[in-house]
Amino acid sequence: MESNFNKPQRQSSIGVLVMFFETLRQYIRAFWPVFVIWIFKFNEINKLYFFLGILVVFIGVAIISYLKYLNFTFYLDHENDEFIINEGIFNKTKTTIQLDKIQQVNINQSLIQRIIGVYALDVDTAGSNTKEGKIKAISHLLALELKSSLLENEKKLKNIQIEEDLTSPSIVIEHPFIKISFLSLLKVGITSNYIKSFSLLMLFFFTVSDYIEKFTGKDVIHDGDIENYVDGNLIIQTFLIAIVFLICSVLIINLGRIIFKYFDYKITKQKGSLLLSFGLINTKSTIIKPEKVQITTISRNYFQKKMNILELKIKQATGGEKEERKSIIEIPGCNQRESNEILKLFFKKIPTKGVMLKPNFRKLVFSIFLSIVLPLTAFFIFGNYVEEQLLNFAYLTPIYAVFVGLILYFGFRNYRLFINNDFIIKQSGAWDIDNEIIQPMKIQAITTSQLFWHKNADIGYLTLHTAGGNLAFQLGDYTKIKEYVNLWLYEIEISDSNWM
Repeated sequence: MESNFNKPQRQSSIGVLVMFFETLRQYIRAFWPVFVIWIFKFNEINKLYFFLGILVVFIGVAIISYLKYLNFTFYLDHENDEFIINEGIFNKTKTTIQLDKIQQVNINQSLIQRIIGVYALDVDTAGSNTKEGKIKAISHLLALELKSSLLENEKKLKNIQIEEDLTSPSIVIEHPFIKISFLSLLKVGITSNYIKSFSLLMLFFFTVSDYIEKFTGKDVIHDGDIENYVDGNLIIQTFLIAIVFLICSVLIINLGRIIFKYFDYKITKQKGSLLLSFGLINTKSTIIKPEKVQITTISRNYFQKKMNILELKIKQATGGEKEERKSIIEIPGCNQRESNEILKLFFKKIPTKGVMLKPNFRKLVFSIFLSIVLPLTAFFIFGNYVEEQLLNFAYLTPIYAVFVGLILYFGFRNYRLFINNDFIIKQSGAWDIDNEIIQPMKIQAITTSQLFWHKNADIGYLTLHTAGGNLAFQLGDYTKIKEYVNLWLYEIEISDSNWM
């Protein structure tokens, strides 16, 4: 039986527990330094006042949570095609969302929500830095029905089509046409995101070291006694063991992150859209509409190619660079056939590469200057005039130069722009090769520029602005770039596509 969203309704009654834990988490994040001081000085403070204070905080949070639950209502205004949310305790807020502006609807479930048995629903529209509508505690069936209603009620689908859709059952159970296996996730975990995992490991190490130094007064990193723990004859062996340990740690972190985030990844076709659901602890369910997709990126490296897996990244309209990074939808571990199925759903056909534009050799020269010449020059200047001990590591500079040089060379060799009548594809990357795909009709603005010392070489810069981010190509043939810009501007002018 379909729920009636025409009248204001509250969240699930048990959802007050979700609001309680959410409010408690906010207070803990705001006052965690005070709590830390209380913990370390527990023996010095009055125990009665301490526990009374804790009790008062819990009672206050419970009252605030109940008032939040009581004042939170949501409903659909079919006459004006709007989704309306009312909330607030003292300052009342009314959020009105136009149905035809809704970009994405996500159904999520955190660990607390899973224990309680409710789901959260987020509504996102184009051009905003935040999720406009957030419902934190409703049943799964109600969330699916509301999501279906929000995404089906568009202005372009008025008349008989909407009446037929609304009178028919809103929830159609369909089987996933793509399911990312656990083995595919393992393959992704051992072949990608090394830098991200290494950064997380280093961040954790330095954070722990900093806390140890604060509470013990010992500097773990620069401890002069550390050499006493390692025999001078075993330095090389110790170094090799440390490298192996680091590599294993990075792989374990990467595997854990991939499995926890993307476990049981299912993709289902739902009335011309894609329903994605995944997650081990915090589950997420999101639906994307092909016409709303702005940039689709296919990412693959050498190992992934041999294992017949790749990663898809989908960008829809966002409200800024920070939100752009957060709103990227990733599909990891699908094979070539599954990728083609998804691309055909998005674009009605598989994108092909057309005319190729190459960057001028000056791009490679400038990259070498910035990434090799300048850093090594600064290193030797600083070592000669400021800290002579740095020169003890001068033997590593050729290794650095060769390693970075190879990355820059392969990055330059893979840097291409492919253009045909239906697609623009930018290829980039040294190890992970990314192919970013956009359709000319979804371009919002185009920027071209040329430095005066590039005029004789007839090279310049191109930036294509879309609602999902920018696509830039540097130091290409400027005459050809201007020709294609004129063509794209004409296509944008005559296009009547509804992609927002």
